[in-house]
Amino acid sequence: MVAEKVILAYSGGLDTSCILKWLLEQQYEVICVLADVGQAEDMQMAREKALKIGASEIVVADVRQSFAEQYIWPAIQMGLIYEERYLLGTSLARPCISVALVEAARKYGAKYLAHGATGKGNDQVRFELCAYALMPELKIIAPWRDVNFCERFQGRQDLIAYAQAAGIEVTAKPATPWSTDANMLHISYESGVLEDPNVVAPSSLYELTLDPLTRAPRSSKRVCIYFEHGLPTGVEDLASSHVYSTPVEMLKYLNDLGGTYGIGRIDIVENRFVGLKSRGVYETPGGTIFYAAHQDLELFTLDREVLRTKQLLRDRMSDYVYNGFWFSPEASYVRQCIQLSQQHVTGQVTMELAAGYCRAIARQATGSSLYNKQLVSMDEHGGYVPQDAAGFIAINAVRIREHARAFGAYDKH
Repeated sequence: MVAEKVILAYSGGLDTSCILKWLLEQQYEVICVLADVGQAEDMQMAREKALKIGASEIVVADVRQSFAEQYIWPAIQMGLIYEERYLLGTSLARPCISVALVEAARKYGAKYLAHGATGKGNDQVRFELCAYALMPELKIIAPWRDVNFCERFQGRQDLIAYAQAAGIEVTAKPATPWSTDANMLHISYESGVLEDPNVVAPSSLYELTLDPLTRAPRSSKRVCIYFEHGLPTGVEDLASSHVYSTPVEMLKYLNDLGGTYGIGRIDIVENRFVGLKSRGVYETPGGTIFYAAHQDLELFTLDREVLRTKQLLRDRMSDYVYNGFWFSPEASYVRQCIQLSQQHVTGQVTMELAAGYCRAIARQATGSSLYNKQLVSMDEHGGYVPQDAAGFIAINAVRIREHARAFGAYDKH
């Protein structure tokens, strides 16, 4: 009897290494797909590890460029941010990885896709919705929703013991059992000691950023970020005049520089799509700098009401991405609407980086600008008739005065 082929979304970490072994015990032929999205990992070591455990093949898919250009850059252009704090580093990687998984399924003729996402989390939804959008006939194996698997393994401590018994090398240890997910945009940490939201994350946890209070440089640093239609086109180090021009170069430079200043750390409790609240710690240095620069240029270049409407669409799109609907008709529609708003978001923003934060300190639009220096000046009228403001205020005061007449004036407190 020929074993059924399974494509396993493989990371080389604790969960997927144990799941690889478990799938082999279930008599599947397992083809591992390790997507290189910029995580600092020894791909050759991961390949050798998967083959040693028993995978029939391991595909290392270098998707760094497509991840940057087709997912991170549109997210910056759209200004995506979930619940006002999370820049969606993990969420954006999932559709990109899903493309690599589906390509492997087609190449090897596999009918099954397996992943190590928890049954309580968001990634199960993201991977599966993306897979169904790209290859509707795929069947999913989700061990953390399998009754027998869940009876055998309650959580990471059981997996660590299983791995040790099977001779599988893993980096997770009982003393530091948090889960880590990294890519070229960010690193995320969850579970283990982080599951108590009142426990301060250990200082040893952070990998991308230095402690802004104790280790960041005391002097600030200035960079200039260039945009065209809301998309970053260059980052200039103003001290050296060196310009980084490709997405991968720009991200690496700002990640390294922002990390030195401890920029982009957040420790939050967020709302998962499945209805649970979870605590996550994130490091997104370069993404934080890009977000702040883009937001500043938008405020400078967009019409006020277009900006307000775009912000509403941004929030919807952030939900779509977080919840796994990147490949959906509604996400496609909203993305095109937001892209239309970016038609005039072209120019440059000078950013100052200091310990723990970044801020825009100068900006310039390319071509025509809604900013009219003469009109807004306090030193000349510039075509603005101050007397017109009296009528503007009078009309806006009608309902305020009527409310006071009908219900009494507001108490000063």
